[in-house]
Amino acid sequence: MSEKPTMIQALNRALRDAMAADDSVVVFGEDVGPLGGVFRVTDGLAAEFGGTRCFDTPLAEAGIVGTAVGMAMNGLRPVVEMQFDAFAFPAFEQIVSHVAKLGNRTRGRVRLPMVIRIPYGGGIGGVEHHCDSSEAYYAHTPGLLVVTPATNSDAYGLLRAAIEHPDPVVFLEPKRQYFTREELDLHAVPPIGRAVVRREGRDATLIAYGPTVPVALAAAEQAAAEGRDLEVVDLRSIVPFDDETVMAAVRRTGRAVVVAEAPGFASVASEIAARVGERCFHHLEAPVRRVTGFDIPYPPPRLERHHLPGVDRILDAVDDLQWEYA
Repeated sequence: MSEKPTMIQALNRALRDAMAADDSVVVFGEDVGPLGGVFRVTDGLAAEFGGTRCFDTPLAEAGIVGTAVGMAMNGLRPVVEMQFDAFAFPAFEQIVSHVAKLGNRTRGRVRLPMVIRIPYGGGIGGVEHHCDSSEAYYAHTPGLLVVTPATNSDAYGLLRAAIEHPDPVVFLEPKRQYFTREELDLHAVPPIGRAVVRREGRDATLIAYGPTVPVALAAAEQAAAEGRDLEVVDLRSIVPFDDETVMAAVRRTGRAVVVAEAPGFASVASEIAARVGERCFHHLEAPVRRVTGFDIPYPPPRLERHHLPGVDRILDAVDDLQWEYA
């Protein structure tokens, strides 16, 4: 592996290390075998571990997830790939009715240690069904853990933690970050459910996750040049949600902007804004603002730059945080 690997390489290393450490880990999905997946996240795994531990499936997402349920019930740790975000929708009934509920249905006697990997989000010039942000569906379903890394080290560490977890994890991979090169810390395995402050600040808090974390950091850099000091919180886990870290950050600054690619109505960003409003009401100097995708189907590639949250839209929201009353 190069000194500064891509996120794809970090994810591949996590899968390889997990498979080497535990013979019960199996990887399967559409084109994940000899081809190594559409994005080559599983490159080389079939050759190294054999066709019984990394293999291709038919184009049948419901069958992929249903098979993983049976495997997890019988002692294996399946890691399945949904080729693109919206390709997972045919498997949604399996995820909601069985993956999320089997532990509760059996009063904890049967747990499902399985991971559903989903490349998600925009910024790659794709079209609908290839660039959706579907996190709210999973976050709204009790029984699922939902995580999304924003850095290469978190991609490695969170995937290792997800594979080792005794309950099902929806692992959302930000496609636009796939080719980002960063230093990789193989020893940094963050616990699922713990956010992190990526940048400290005094004036306002930007709350982001997955693909919007680098955008929030870029906005904070631009704001600094304009005289404002913005804090940036990376959620890392949507479910479970780290109220402690997020609320402490907002209480420090008294202002908050939530940044997410998904449409804003009934979204994860809506839940975050509500939680901040409920828990930090007496610390807020202004209403919580949201910068999200528009409430439309994902637009054509030439228009996605208008749809996705960018630095200018974030800074416009920051400007609207009632500074005249400061």
